[in-house]
Amino acid sequence: MRRRVCIAALLGIGSAPLFAQSARVKRDVLAYSPAVTQTARVTRDSIVKLEKTFDARVAKIATDVPFDLLGATRGVYLDGYGAVFTAELSLMVTPPLSPFRQTVTKEEIARLRARKLDRLGSLRQNMRDMLVAIASSLEVLPPNEQVVLGVTLFYYNWEDKTGLPAQIIMQGTKQKLLSGAAAAAEIKTQEL
Repeated sequence: MRRRVCIAALLGIGSAPLFAQSARVKRDVLAYSPAVTQTARVTRDSIVKLEKTFDARVAKIATDVPFDLLGATRGVYLDGYGAVFTAELSLMVTPPLSPFRQTVTKEEIARLRARKLDRLGSLRQNMRDMLVAIASSLEVLPPNEQVVLGVTLFYYNWEDKTGLPAQIIMQGTKQKLLSGAAAAAEIKTQEL
């Protein structure tokens, strides 16, 4: 009797790993099967490529006095919502106050504000273009999900910020962004 219990116990112990392996293999095969996987996921690699694309686009907006990108653009995919990208920049490279330059004249402040106001149009246009580029690049993004691009603008505390936004946020669904000429009208823009 003791032998039968030992053999049964050994068989039970010996068969458990085999059973567990076959169940795990079956589960893994089903998880990666095209029939079971209903939607492809947006990969981190595709997000990184788009981050670098936006950084390069910002660098090329103005060659005489470039925009000042403060850090790299960051993107994230939120399952069920869409792709969100954020960046921080100054509309132009602005020399800070220092021991060698301790004051800024009112004329310099007014001239700087006027130049930054002029550059807002090209930033907005590049943001709209980038939204469409993101929508067309992320092929696996479902058509009803959002593409969002938010840019925070940096200013020194001595600057005149009258009429200049602190943030520009643009968004639209992939489907509407890829609708051709009507895409610009479908972009929701918010300036704070």
